[in-house]
Amino acid sequence: MKINAEEAKKMMEDGEDFILLDVRTEAEFSERRIEGAILIPDNEITEKAPQLLTDKGARILVYCRTGRRSALAANELVDMGYTSVYDFGGIVDWPYETIHD
Repeated sequence: MKINAEEAKKMMEDGEDFILLDVRTEAEFSERRIEGAILIPDNEITEKAPQLLTDKGARILVYCRTGRRSALAANELVDMGYTSVYDFGGIVDWPYETIHD
């Protein structure tokens, strides 16, 4: 499901469990990310999601740089049987705090 940054931020703060998934490259992740995010590059979703995202009912919030890869990764997760996937687009549109290495 496509949501915006404001909706994603509310979901992160509502007290419910969630997984924050960054699907960019390792270099992009190292440069700047949202606190608490885990990295699975979009081209590794099919291979790594079953090991790293073991609860297919978990609430997963997905982002990338501009929104293209997050949309593809979110669709892939849904195709793999994940039932609570939210794509909030790119970090370029994230107006809140980020971590810079």
